[in-house]
Amino acid sequence: MAQRGENFRTIWLKPDDPSVVQIIDQRLLPHDYQVHDLRSWQDGLVAIADMYVRGAPLIGATAAWSLYLAAQAGGRAELRIAAAALLKSRPTAVNLHWAIERILTLVDSHEATGDLVERIRQDAQVICDEDIEISRGIGIHGLALLKEISSRKNGATVNILTHCNAGSLATINWGTATAPIYFAHQQGIDIHVWVDETRPRNQGSQLTAWELAANKVPHTLIVDNAGGHLMQHGDVDIVITGTDRTTRCGDVANKIGTYLKALAANDNDIPFYVALPSTTIDWHCRDGIREIPIEQRDPAEVSHIYGIYEGKPVHVRTTANDTPISNYAFDVTPARLVTGLITERGVCEASETGLLGLFPEKAES
Repeated sequence: MAQRGENFRTIWLKPDDPSVVQIIDQRLLPHDYQVHDLRSWQDGLVAIADMYVRGAPLIGATAAWSLYLAAQAGGRAELRIAAAALLKSRPTAVNLHWAIERILTLVDSHEATGDLVERIRQDAQVICDEDIEISRGIGIHGLALLKEISSRKNGATVNILTHCNAGSLATINWGTATAPIYFAHQQGIDIHVWVDETRPRNQGSQLTAWELAANKVPHTLIVDNAGGHLMQHGDVDIVITGTDRTTRCGDVANKIGTYLKALAANDNDIPFYVALPSTTIDWHCRDGIREIPIEQRDPAEVSHIYGIYEGKPVHVRTTANDTPISNYAFDVTPARLVTGLITERGVCEASETGLLGLFPEKAES
């Protein structure tokens, strides 16, 4: 299935039944592509918590559509119950809170009740449409960085390292970290992507590699711990990752292991960029290490691995039954290790001054 293109979406209303929201069940990729129906806000809650969907922008969009389903089922009262439950589902990704607050603000300002469901539907769709344009802006501004490296290398291959999945599957389309990659590939720039496998959920091996293959972007899958080795040997020109929450001072929370890539990049004088939609900026947070809540997930994600055996999907335990396990889902990379932030409005330094230079309306937030 071709992933790139104007018509691709990760979440949408079922064409012949507007009471149903549809998503891609990302847990089954890359071995099986299945569309999954969300028929209630509870279905949306499960999809977010159990990672049928993941990636901060898509989590936010799924929350918005879940509130649409709640409004269909029980109006304002059901909306409040759904919002409270959804807010607890994924604590690190700030888009979840942003989207829910946006819909609730809409509800609070809406006097009529008869067309409330339709009004929420419209805004959920606007959230998705806006995210596509945000990703497009990130792609355009990030493309300039890749063009500069290509020019400096006289057209030789630009080697990009990424971590986790910040692609189309993490957004509505195009992605954040992958958007510049897709745009560069479209323009014929010689690029190659090093894809971290990204334990324990393997979003790199199961999602990013699948996306890049579908779009015929040259790439190589590596184990998480190989990134530093490649940097030492001059095989990485730039690191681009996504983020689930960014402080107003430029600290970034992303999939666990991102901090280690930033340290290795810093030690080898390799630029480390973070591609982020402005919806992932937490303007009320200044110190990422102390203030960003870090989600701890089910130990089974560490003790078991998902794959295909003799043509059938299986989960295999790789640890002893009594092994204690800690499963931190995210870490925080301090702003001092981030070369720059790629946003829909441009590229800036990872600092409060840099971000406010692009988003001056947030100065009093």
